[in-house]
Amino acid sequence: MTTKQPNPFMDFDMTKFDLTKMVGDFKVPGMDVEGLLAAQRRNVEAVTAANQLALEGLQAVARRQVEIVRGTMEEAASMMTQMMAAGTPEDKIAKQADLVKAAFEKALSNVKEIAEMVAKANGEAATVINKRVSESLEEVKGLLKQQQAANGAAKK
Repeated sequence: MTTKQPNPFMDFDMTKFDLTKMVGDFKVPGMDVEGLLAAQRRNVEAVTAANQLALEGLQAVARRQVEIVRGTMEEAASMMTQMMAAGTPEDKIAKQADLVKAAFEKALSNVKEIAEMVAKANGEAATVINKRVSESLEEVKGLLKQQQAANGAAKK
């Protein structure tokens, strides 16, 4: 009979894990550890903001899809009533062709609208990430300049 061994990683309490303190205790000459931590914090904030924008966009698309389905059901019921009200078989066929054409055009319009909503949400999220990447590259350049200056001063 075997006993199940506990997984030490599953019992790890992330609330007790303080990366700032751990890295703050690790001193590297000429390295701005606080600056690096602040940059990483801003990176996480940017990803969080981008995720929030993406989620809001997805929710808007889902709401619009529900509205479209509801409207389509109402329009289908109306179309059936109109088709049945037409007189001769020829009139019914002509009415059916008109209704099918209108339904197809409406479906294309709805698909285009949903695609535009998705593209807008993706664009907004990507803009947040792109902005942060640019800022992060500038921060790295600044940190490298600081380190070079510190190394140059240490050599003198």
